[in-house]
Amino acid sequence: MDVLINVFVATHVIGVAALLGGWLTQLKSLKTGDVRIVPAMVHGALVMLVTGFILTGLNEADDVELNHTKLTVKSVVLIAILVMVYLKRAEERVAKGYFLAIGLLTMANIFIATTWT
Repeated sequence: MDVLINVFVATHVIGVAALLGGWLTQLKSLKTGDVRIVPAMVHGALVMLVTGFILTGLNEADDVELNHTKLTVKSVVLIAILVMVYLKRAEERVAKGYFLAIGLLTMANIFIATTWT
């Protein structure tokens, strides 16, 4: 079970990297207002959601004590991110505030994952 959990943790981290990396690549365009939602952001958020739910199930099956409040907060934030990137994925330009909100929510989710004990 540990190997399977580790595979999904690694896949989850790859999803985080895709979402945040896609966001970071657009920061240079923020000055000109030409920011857009790149496919890596959509796919990263979706991978994070799927692997996060799988990890929750695998850890429950392995009798690991989970913080369900933390998992709920992380899930709600991630679903908000996923909806935001999915709705604007086809637009040529996204409002700066909207784009910044996606990045801030992503970073908040990372901090929740790593600092909330």
